[in-house]
Amino acid sequence: MDSLVGGIDMSISKYAGIECIEYVNLTWRRIETSLILVACLYLFCWSYPKCTLPSKITYNEKDRTGRRVLLILICLCWGMEIGFKCASRTLIYLLNPCHITTAMQIYLLAAKPSKAVTTVFRIHLNYLNGPLLAIVFYETETRLLPFEATVYWIQHLMMFVVPYYLLRIGGVYNVENIKDMHWTAMAYSFLVAYHFTILQGVSILTNINMNHIMCPLESDPFKGQFFRTAVFFHQAFLCTFVCKSYLFVAEYFLIKCKYTRVKSKLDCDIDRRTY
Repeated sequence: MDSLVGGIDMSISKYAGIECIEYVNLTWRRIETSLILVACLYLFCWSYPKCTLPSKITYNEKDRTGRRVLLILICLCWGMEIGFKCASRTLIYLLNPCHITTAMQIYLLAAKPSKAVTTVFRIHLNYLNGPLLAIVFYETETRLLPFEATVYWIQHLMMFVVPYYLLRIGGVYNVENIKDMHWTAMAYSFLVAYHFTILQGVSILTNINMNHIMCPLESDPFKGQFFRTAVFFHQAFLCTFVCKSYLFVAEYFLIKCKYTRVKSKLDCDIDRRTY
């Protein structure tokens, strides 16, 4: 436990403490959790049967130097993050969504082509709102070790670089139609359920405010008893907006821009003979 939470300053209310954990009334917290988990179950049941994968994908089995380099870099970055958290005794923060998404990207870079890779790739694209929020509302004041804050920025920026490169490769790294909302709904149901089960449970057991699930930031415009309900709705919009905007921009540069295009559509391999 000392390695997990021993280095967290319990006096900083936005990170930890009884006052933070009890910010939301216990009765309402139970009702809210139940309602949101039911909504997640509904989203999953509605979206899962309609989430389909291509029956056949043409993929170049040749290994790529760029993918190996990216895999080494992101593993080094994540390994340094783990090292910093061991040194600062804050390993509990490895459960935060950005670290889970980084682990998913390591899997995508390392795994052999399969339908499972396509599934994980499509799901993880809907979690790019996490690094965006981490960059915009950065919290580096407790990162006191040398280069600890630098690694924070590198990790979150690389989370945007990896999916672009994988989209560029194509093959199993393909996406659904940009108007299709079923994959987004399913991915969002996983994200919210993870917050209201795993992260909330860990927060209650340790008195640590995991990813601000128990109490909001002072700057949160929705702070109050219903701040988590507000988060459920505005993050549903942000997850969708960031994912679709990212795909729209990637599609432009990979397919339409004459200076950077490398393929005719997002779900095919790079065609260097044509472009």
